[in-house]
Amino acid sequence: MTDTVKPDMAKPGQRASARKPVTLIDIAAACGVSRATVSLVVRGSPLVNKNTRRRVEEEFKRQGYVYNRGAANLRRQTSSSIALVINDLSNPFFAEFAAGVDEVLADKGYVTLLGSTNESPEKQHAVLSSLIEHNPAGIILSPAEHSDGESLAHLIGPGAAVLVFNRELNDTDWDFLALDNRRGAQMATEHLIAQGHRRIAFYGGHADSSSCQQRRLGFGDAMKKAGIAIGDGCLIETLPNRVEAARSVDKLLAIKPAVTAAVCYNDNVAIGLKLGLVARGVTPGKDFALTGFDDISEAALSTPPLTTLAAAPRARGRQAAELLLHRLDHPGLTAQRVIAPVELIVRASSGTK
Repeated sequence: MTDTVKPDMAKPGQRASARKPVTLIDIAAACGVSRATVSLVVRGSPLVNKNTRRRVEEEFKRQGYVYNRGAANLRRQTSSSIALVINDLSNPFFAEFAAGVDEVLADKGYVTLLGSTNESPEKQHAVLSSLIEHNPAGIILSPAEHSDGESLAHLIGPGAAVLVFNRELNDTDWDFLALDNRRGAQMATEHLIAQGHRRIAFYGGHADSSSCQQRRLGFGDAMKKAGIAIGDGCLIETLPNRVEAARSVDKLLAIKPAVTAAVCYNDNVAIGLKLGLVARGVTPGKDFALTGFDDISEAALSTPPLTTLAAAPRARGRQAAELLLHRLDHPGLTAQRVIAPVELIVRASSGTK
């Protein structure tokens, strides 16, 4: 007969942390069920009787069993995790987008591995390198500004399931999901023109960002259609955040002849612009009209409420996750390019004439 050591006991001189780990077989024996049944409970299978499931889960807690997901992935040669890399998690749009991604992935049994790059290509490289070590089944990537597609493709490797969101990458053949940036900015500009504005600026974002380029093109489309020239200095670059937008207001107010309205790169920029205007004695929605892009939850609650393009960030997150899962199920499909529509929501911030 072979001596055995109970899982909760250690031999003399043996450190407690070195005790034999609890296994599925230990749980099965304690519950009087098969190992296969315990495995089904671990995987959340609906085939297990609810009373049996409860007994097994209680035994997990009693014995301190922790499911080794990494070992299971190695055995199955698959992964139950998806990497989600966001360029700016401080932007409420991307926080809502991430929540939408996680909703779908969790429902399908995946764990979301979240990383944020804060618009730094160098940090993006480090974050992706770290997440790839966990062998995710796929990657959803919202690229940092100035990202290089070729270097990212080299880092991630061939054959990976990748969904790129928001900004296009050169030299890649990955699936791509974006907002209808050009049409959205055109609608915002047409709205301001209909309000009687002729001196309009495009405010925020960087000109080498694909999403900013597209929104600027939409701005230009509307101005050209109305026969209005874009004035000198009316394309103003800032980081796409509130702090930088608020700090750069003097550039906007220094334009001559004076502008009376601005199409902002996104809601974060628009809210920052409003704060900067108020600090300089200019009342948004009365002395100066502006629009945003995204319709984050704060847009309707800010003062005055922000006219913007509704992009449904949580829905876009769910859509991104569904597209990636479709790619995992159909790896041989040609890369998809999906452009999501946006809707103009008119509020008080654009109320001047």
